[in-house]
Amino acid sequence: MIDPTAQLHAHALVDEGAEIGARTRVWAFAHVLPAAVVGADCNICDHTFIEGGVRVGDRVTLKCGVYLWDGVTAEDDVFIGPSAVFTNDRRPRSKRYPDSFARTQLCRGASVGAAAVVLPGLRIGAWSMIGAGAVVTRDVADHALVVGNPARRVGWVCRCSERLAPGAGGAITCACGASFRLAPDGESLQEVGT
Repeated sequence: MIDPTAQLHAHALVDEGAEIGARTRVWAFAHVLPAAVVGADCNICDHTFIEGGVRVGDRVTLKCGVYLWDGVTAEDDVFIGPSAVFTNDRRPRSKRYPDSFARTQLCRGASVGAAAVVLPGLRIGAWSMIGAGAVVTRDVADHALVVGNPARRVGWVCRCSERLAPGAGGAITCACGASFRLAPDGESLQEVGT
């Protein structure tokens, strides 16, 4: 079902059985397969592909050249930069198809930089940020900033996208007013208020 307020470019291809939410824009040469679900207020840019087993939340941006394969879920407010790559088969071979594809979850507010590569079956944490060109081979914690090949955590980011610096006792306050606490193990960050 395509919401009547959705805007589909004349050269977009949205197959029967795909769901497109209210006010979502699907631009030229984008292809959305049957059974794919795209939420409200999304921006699906030129030359994108959304396979049938994909779920896209509300207010998601897919920049040009992004292909989402079966098993990928992008929750609300996710940003995926130009030509970011997702895979869904850990051991691909031509003409061999697994019974099911690996599940990759992009949690709310996550940002994936241009030309980053995300291997299959990973959880990309809420409000995390993956740097351009990074190769993500393992789960990314909430609010983590990861870069490089393989991607490594180099810091933390706020919902507002500002980089965070831990203070005394693991307490962190962002310029926007959000407050966080670094876990004792240093491997996770919890939002404690705004």
